[in-house]
Amino acid sequence: MIRFALALFALLVPGTAWAQAQYKLLVLAIPNKYHYEYIPTARDSLEHLAKLHAFEMVWTNKTETFDGDLSQYAAVMFLNTPGEELNPGQRAKFEAYMRAGGNAIVVHRAAITPADAWPWYERLVGRRVGVHPMLQTGIVTVTDREHPASYGVPERWIWSDEFYTTTNPYKVNISTILSVDETSYDPRKIWPGQVSLPMGRDHPIAWHHWHEKGRVFVTTLGHNGEMYRDPQYLAHLMGGLWWAATGMPRR
Repeated sequence: MIRFALALFALLVPGTAWAQAQYKLLVLAIPNKYHYEYIPTARDSLEHLAKLHAFEMVWTNKTETFDGDLSQYAAVMFLNTPGEELNPGQRAKFEAYMRAGGNAIVVHRAAITPADAWPWYERLVGRRVGVHPMLQTGIVTVTDREHPASYGVPERWIWSDEFYTTTNPYKVNISTILSVDETSYDPRKIWPGQVSLPMGRDHPIAWHHWHEKGRVFVTTLGHNGEMYRDPQYLAHLMGGLWWAATGMPRR
């Protein structure tokens, strides 16, 4: 009888759902010169993940969203969109959000920002991205099997991407989740007139850390639009997203 009453209530009351969203995610995705074809695929896949995992997603290509109330979001994702897109007032609002315990997810191109243009954002990313070699197939290795961003990928994962090289001018401590084996591709292969140098055995490509009072998950993977259809990549992204938004699982 109770089950029947609940079913009848759901039919009679518009918008009633069996499960409420666990948390709310803001995704900023602005088309740019090198990253625009990914948008419809990434949006479709993230909307599917939101339905599958019972969270609410707000997708926007308007930085004006940062003029509003950011406190409603458990995390903010910069998807191939660097923080430099925000104007000074929006940057201040995002900084206040992180100081109040907000959380951030930085994906691929979003990790690249002009050196010293917004030092706070560079510290949030945790590394400065310089030039990078051409997209190649290499072997991604798991450094931290306990982090959920590694649950859906094998110990040695054949993956094709732009394996960013990074430096650490602000001396930020990060916890590496995934690394790349530089013996599996040519870290010097780059366009004429540019120079790309290897990083050696310590070459993080996905990591996490704390910035201000919030969790930050960074993955430098995700260059090609088709990657946002790949189950292993989406498992990697979902694991980082879930950790950033909730802090789960607690270790």
